[in-house]
Amino acid sequence: MTLRVLIAPSGFKESLAADEVADCIATGVLRTIPDAKIRKAPLVDGGEGFTKALVAATGGSLHSVRVTGPVGQLIESHYGFLGGTDVKTAVLEMAAAAGLRLVPRDARDPLKTTTYGVGELIKAALDAGAEQILVGCGDSGTNDGGAGMAQALGIRLLDAAGNELERGGGELIKLHTIDMSQRDSRLEQVKIDVACNWHNLLCGEKGVARVFGPQKGASPETVEQLAAALDRYADVIEQELGIDVREMPGSGASGGLGTGLYAFLGATLHPRYDIVMQYLELDSLLQESDLVITAEGSIDFQTPRGKIPVEVAQRAKRYYLPVIAIAGTIGKDARVNFDYGIDSFSTILKEPCSLPEAIANTPELLTYAAERVMRLVKVGQKLAQSVR
Repeated sequence: MTLRVLIAPSGFKESLAADEVADCIATGVLRTIPDAKIRKAPLVDGGEGFTKALVAATGGSLHSVRVTGPVGQLIESHYGFLGGTDVKTAVLEMAAAAGLRLVPRDARDPLKTTTYGVGELIKAALDAGAEQILVGCGDSGTNDGGAGMAQALGIRLLDAAGNELERGGGELIKLHTIDMSQRDSRLEQVKIDVACNWHNLLCGEKGVARVFGPQKGASPETVEQLAAALDRYADVIEQELGIDVREMPGSGASGGLGTGLYAFLGATLHPRYDIVMQYLELDSLLQESDLVITAEGSIDFQTPRGKIPVEVAQRAKRYYLPVIAIAGTIGKDARVNFDYGIDSFSTILKEPCSLPEAIANTPELLTYAAERVMRLVKVGQKLAQSVR
């Protein structure tokens, strides 16, 4: 009987997009089981590829625009419009304007990186007549609480002397007053929905600075500076706008961009898969599969906190399907994922190597890892036949 394999991976950050990951895994599967029936469902979680995936799924349109990048440089970015909607709905991802991939390794200082370009993307969508805007949060290279995004849309963030703050999360420690009088008036007429990681919080011991700051280049000292700056930010937002965002679900999404979108633009934050799965028909594909292979750059104790492999696994378990995860690296306490529907996981690494080497060779490593995994599956098939 032909084995039906559903490949439903995330992208590998700074290396391969989700569709490229799916292609590599498919090649490895077919090397071992040439007659396998492959279905691919590359997934996005609000980060890189979110816009293109939703535009493609709905038959929409993609539009290029130049915006300010996370370290202040002009970059080529994009937004889209969904197809098949009664309301003109724009879709954009913060990663296309302020993603970690856009921050050179020697410039990774989350005290200075900005979401200003995200505000410019929103403005471009408004200029093009958007009546509704869908924002994807993920893969950020910033930690400014969405302050830069707000500034791009006319919101003034002032220090005690009435001077506008410079860009970057480190500036928020000086925040004294918020002036909303010059906010883009078109925002009043537009509904904004945000797909974000519901588990990410702005402040506290599990706040975004402490959990994700080191990934963006923050030293232990910088982490504490950022945490203090975001505490100050939350204090002033509550004082000026009457909103307590400190531990609001999703407030820490994309370096706190969730907070800025909610507090300044009146956006509604949603668990990201509640949005994504409206457009990507994963459940129908699961019903027609025998085995699910998912993938992500890293599998560790944080994977159950809103990452694609566990989301796929939990949905697959509704149909009693086995799930294998392939990862770039296996991190701390990865075994916890066995409790969330992942039956087995494997790393792509064959031998010790540097991160740049692994990134450069990811296609080959991933393909070979998929082949190895499927050879074990084939062994299992033979065992099942022999014990009947």
